[in-house]
Formats: sequence, C-alpha cells, structure tokens
Amino acid sequence: MASALDEVRMEEALDVASLADRSSSVLEKLRSSARDMRAEERREPSFPIGKAAELVGRTTAAIREAESDGRLEAPPRGENNRRLGYTLAQLNDMRGTFGTRPWRAPEDPCSILAVQNFKGGVGKSTLSVHLAQYLAIHGYRVLLIDCDSQASATTLFGYVPDLDLGEEDTLYPFLREGERTTLEYAIRKTHFDGLDLIPANLRLFQSEYELAARMARGQGALLNRLSQGIQSVQDLYDVVILDPPPALGAISLSVLRAANALVVPVPPTVMDFSSTAAFLAMLDETIQDLQQYDLAPQLAFLRFVASKVDENKSMQRGLLELMRQLYGNAMIRTPLKDSAEIDNATARLMTVYELSGPMTSKQVRDRCLTYLDGVCGEIEVDIRRTWPSHLARLRKEGLA
Repeated sequence: MASALDEVRMEEALDVASLADRSSSVLEKLRSSARDMRAEERREPSFPIGKAAELVGRTTAAIREAESDGRLEAPPRGENNRRLGYTLAQLNDMRGTFGTRPWRAPEDPCSILAVQNFKGGVGKSTLSVHLAQYLAIHGYRVLLIDCDSQASATTLFGYVPDLDLGEEDTLYPFLREGERTTLEYAIRKTHFDGLDLIPANLRLFQSEYELAARMARGQGALLNRLSQGIQSVQDLYDVVILDPPPALGAISLSVLRAANALVVPVPPTVMDFSSTAAFLAMLDETIQDLQQYDLAPQLAFLRFVASKVDENKSMQRGLLELMRQLYGNAMIRTPLKDSAEIDNATARLMTVYELSGPMTSKQVRDRCLTYLDGVCGEIEVDIRRTWPSHLARLRKEGLA
C-alpha cells in the first residue's frame, strides 16, 4: 500500500515538474516576443517643446533663446527639417541651465517610500514603476528597488529576470553577506535619465528563508540590513521607491524598517478592502513588535490609493466613497482607474509614460494619463512636504 502511494506521489511530482517546465517555456517565448517588439521602438520618452517648457518651468521662448546663445544644445531635426522631441536628459540639462531642478537640499531627508500591501493583484508594481518614471520625468533623482522575487517591476524595464539576471545582480548578496557595505554593485541605469533600478529575480525568494532562519536564531538586527544598504547610496537620490513582496515576510519587514513613507494601493472591492483592513491590523501589530527592538519605522506620511477602479460598477462606487470617508486626508483624491492603456502597455513590457502614442485611442490614453499624473502628483507634493527646503515654495503655491 505504501509503495502504491509513493508511486502516486511520484507521478504527481513529475506532473507538476512537467507543467512548470512547459509553463516556463511558454512564458519565455511570450517575454522574448514582447522584448523583441519593444527593442524595435524608441524606449526613452521624448517631449515637444511646449511640454518641455511646462516640465522645466520656463517658456518656449526662453528655451529657444538659450539654444540660440549656446547655453543649450538644440534637438536634432528629422528628414522634413522639423525638430525632433527633447529627451529627458535634455530636459534635465535645461533644468540645470535655468536652475529649476527640483532636487532636495543636502540637509533634507531622502524620501524612502514603500508601495505596500500584503495582497497581490492590487496594482502595487504598476504604481511603483509609474511613480518612479513620473518623478524622473519631473526632474527628481530616483532609485527603484525591486524587493519582490516575482520581479514584476524588473520585467517592466525590459528584463527577463531569471534569464538576464543572476542572484548577484539583486539585493540577495547584500542581505546575505554582512561584509558588503554598499548597494552600489546592484544599481543599474535605466532608459529614463535620472532613474536607476536595483532589479530582482526568483533567487531573491531564497533570502526570505535565510533571513527568517537567522532572525529565529536571535539575529534581529538583520532587519536593519536593507536600511543600511539604502543609507549607503541615498546621497545620490531624492527618492528611493521600494516594491516589496505581497506578504508579511522577512523582506517585507525589512522594507517597513527602511521606509519613511508608505503608499497602500487598494482596489475598491470587498475582498481587497477586507485584505487591506487585515494589512492595517498586521501593520499596527508589526510596528508595535518592532518598537520593542527600537526598529519601528518613522513614517512621514501614509497614503491610500484607490487602484484598478471601475466606476461603472455600483459596488465599487459605494466602496470608493466609504474608503474616502474612512481614510479622510490619508486618501489620495485621484483614483487610479482601470485602463486598457495600462494593460496594453504592460503586455509589451512597457508603461504608459514610455508610449509614443496611444495603444487604444487618444481619448483613453489622455484619460489614463490624467489619472496617473493626478495620483503621482499628489504623492510628489507629499514627498516635497517632508523637505524643509521645499516648504516655503509649497506654501507659496498653496500646497502646504
């Protein structure tokens, strides 16, 4: 009898292994196809002079004057002799010339922002990557750290994580090896000027077990390891964005310890709201536990984002209103609505901020950008409020 059970278990194990292999093979083909399509396109965003002037904070006339007197290099021209768009690097050159860089002052704290929820499928990585790109477009120096072994954020930057990256390219060596003193080894430039990435892959999952086992042996200070790594590079950045795994594990605890701001995406569905309520209860309990070891995070702000919103559904409209009443000023006013534009961009391993034109229709794209810019813009103001050097400007703008 035992032998028969062993045979059944062996067949099940082989079947799972076979399914995993076949799924991985198909996934690799899908990713390769998407990456090939993407490689043929211009990945770096470009901006017409009107949009460039808006983003830089100067008039088009001021830009043209700076180009004519040699302070700025004019963009190249196409075959029809029309100007091509400005790259993000050129926008940042303009900001340097005009003195409009939005960087924090050296004495201001680096904003270390975790986009976190303990439930998957809430739009966490989508928000993390779009927020990082939005801030880079607006002139901030940004580091995005993918802390999730599923590596969704890494994939959106065009990597096939377990083919293009080894464990030495991720956080794993730093979390594992106490002798490392900086995260510089893992930082990669992206196609967005001013935006760097520390990628992830499946091997990062192994660190969950290792950290948990070592912490069980009394090495609680390991929760400080990620924070120490960020401190080693934070002078290079204005904002560090953390995309943690959707679970309460050793890495998620390390993220909470490192962060000084928290953004929680919450789709307005009963299941997601219930999960978020549980997340908040667990978060409160976790912070109290960390306080015992003097490891509790000091959060400058906590914000909730209604994500994947479909206001055509009456239940979602009701829950969205309930969330606004419940969370009050902690709720981002702009909802991040479900959009085919985001879905289509993600299918090509891209984001809406990278697309040179609409993948659906101009109306759908414009509406999607309005919501993305609204959410990211509110978070940008929250970040700037934590910088004393920016407070006077915010008050003048009526935002503080």
